[in-house]
Amino acid sequence: MSLITTDGLTMRQGGKTVLSNVDFSISKGEIVTILGPNGSGKSTLLRLLIGALRPSAGKVVRQKGLKIGYVPQKLHIDPTLPLAVSRFLQLPGRVAPAAAKAALQRVGATGFEDQQLASLSGGQFQRVLLARALLSQPDILVLDEATQGLDQPGSAAFYSLIEELRQELGCAVLMVSHELHVVMAASDRVLCLNGHVCCQGAPEHVASAPEYRALFGTGTHGALALYRHEHDHDHDHDGHHHHDGCDHDHAHTHDHSHQEGSV
Repeated sequence: MSLITTDGLTMRQGGKTVLSNVDFSISKGEIVTILGPNGSGKSTLLRLLIGALRPSAGKVVRQKGLKIGYVPQKLHIDPTLPLAVSRFLQLPGRVAPAAAKAALQRVGATGFEDQQLASLSGGQFQRVLLARALLSQPDILVLDEATQGLDQPGSAAFYSLIEELRQELGCAVLMVSHELHVVMAASDRVLCLNGHVCCQGAPEHVASAPEYRALFGTGTHGALALYRHEHDHDHDHDGHHHHDGCDHDHAHTHDHSHQEGSV
């Protein structure tokens, strides 16, 4: 059963087409990661999926009564504003103190209730944002670059926590991330986006550290070529093959052990 499905989703902003004809779905319990270069429409797609934006064309269908827990990329809070964690967790609706305490405890932020948001480290703040997302008892957790600014051990610990929560709650997880070393291990499915869906499918573990390091110096080609695309398999729920012209040459990373048609 799909929690969210899109059909021909298109978004134009400022006279420019940001997303074109995106067909996507995510099912209960699934972890899906969206990859793509800067400006490829990743955050726009997330905002369309959760209903924060209205599409220019196409449609988004959400399961009736779907509860979404959203962890934004950044949340700008005036550092001079006195706002304790306990108060922040009450926005926008009241939450029982016991529920707030339990959520903080679950994300490894025990005893943070009286701390000021402005005094938290990046990792602590992300955990508080995650606790807030959990308070809605979500069917799907949506994370937009949620570990940006964290060091590698910090982000690995955060993704490990997300995996635990997925298993405990049975919720789906939809992530935008650049951290391929974690993403490849953690995701059930990877969607490659560059204004349109280039391809999607099961991820492969990033093979070696040199390749991972290389991606930082090779721009989007490195980032998008690090997982294997098996173009001879159906990757989506509709039976469509995704041969639709990703702008990047993946030929040197394809695994040709499966020839076309020899499934």
